[in-house]
Amino acid sequence: MGRLSQRRKVHKYVLGSEHPIRHKEDVLAVEEPLEIRLTGPAGTLKYSVTMRTPGHDFDLVAGFLVSEGIVWESGQLVSERFCAGEDADGHQTFNVVDAQLRPGVVLPDLGRNVVTSSACGICGTDSIDAVRRSSHYGPAGDPVRLQPDLVASLPGRLREAQALFDKTGGVHAAGLFSIHGNGTGAELECLREDVGRHNAVDKVVGWALREGRLPLSGTVLQVSGRASFELVQKAAMAGIPVLAAVSAPSTLAAELAEEAGVTLIGFSRGDGFNVYAGHERLDPVQEAVPLGPTGE
Repeated sequence: MGRLSQRRKVHKYVLGSEHPIRHKEDVLAVEEPLEIRLTGPAGTLKYSVTMRTPGHDFDLVAGFLVSEGIVWESGQLVSERFCAGEDADGHQTFNVVDAQLRPGVVLPDLGRNVVTSSACGICGTDSIDAVRRSSHYGPAGDPVRLQPDLVASLPGRLREAQALFDKTGGVHAAGLFSIHGNGTGAELECLREDVGRHNAVDKVVGWALREGRLPLSGTVLQVSGRASFELVQKAAMAGIPVLAAVSAPSTLAAELAEEAGVTLIGFSRGDGFNVYAGHERLDPVQEAVPLGPTGE
């Protein structure tokens, strides 16, 4: 298996120092392509290539297939294996995964099932409709409740568990928390890191699929970056009722969250957060006070 990080010599500039240019080693997160192949009764399809940090690749592929609406139960994914592939030095790259699908699971066309790219030229309404047609779980009916103090604590707990970020400072993280105690307690069940925030989420969802845990009711998915349409889509497809991000959501992410019944939280920090959709899951539910022109 490829390394998650590697060392590289750099020139460090320290302005105002007696020795402004220094030689040192820095640690970088590894980024390599992963080709995903799907095998069924009709043959093998080279389906997609994603750039990712090696590690938990089977989880990544499984979660990607959930996000695409191809599988939604663990039994539909029969097996996964690395295919032969070597670099220039003759070493196995582990950069091609073949996913064997159960008979009856339909191999997709060459085009992807669910629209996820903001550059695809399709309007937001069509993108949301595509998710609705492909989803097999409905987070809207999830009765999970959340206490505000608990929500505000999750980014810190996620950060404490980010081992690869501590080494490189260059990866995103996604953490799945199961909620208990009427929203007062949370247990971190799965954390994954990757150079791509969508890959980190796919790795979490794929872990859940392989563990037979879907749909992920009663959970919060806390992510380290912003909340894009794609991340809300992945949460909805996995039956996750709450998605929280430390940064901002996009407009289409908020629209999809409202449509799908996902509570969408942004700017989640230790002292507060914004709820862009599904505030009914937060206790206590009370009338909001309008903010003044300065936001105070």
